[in-house]
Amino acid sequence: QVQLVESGGGLVQTGGSLRLSCAVSGLPFSTYTMAWFRQAPGRNRESVAVLNFKGEVTSYGDGVKGRFTASRDNAYNTVYLQMNSLRPEDTAVYYCARSRYLGIYASENQADYNYWGQGTQVTVSS
Repeated sequence: QVQLVESGGGLVQTGGSLRLSCAVSGLPFSTYTMAWFRQAPGRNRESVAVLNFKGEVTSYGDGVKGRFTASRDNAYNTVYLQMNSLRPEDTAVYYCARSRYLGIYASENQADYNYWGQGTQVTVSS
């Protein structure tokens, strides 16, 4: 059974930190790009971070650079998103996703991802 399970979301005050995790099972992981996306109420889903299979972050969303750090552990089929200095505008549902393409290709386009988690809510209070 294919599963991408996010965890670690919650309610935090402005300036606080959260660490999201996404555990992947039931499909190949270590040879595929993974990504984090988010969707705020009334807004389109946007790319937050993209990691190639080597663990290199190929892009961060403009609004999170310098505050968020993405990583992956291929031994545990898990990706992480460390979020620091959180702001109210970071409030969203955060999703992890696996690329549909084997290998190094890394994209911010959500159409290039065919496996998605259920999402975890992050709420930042002002």
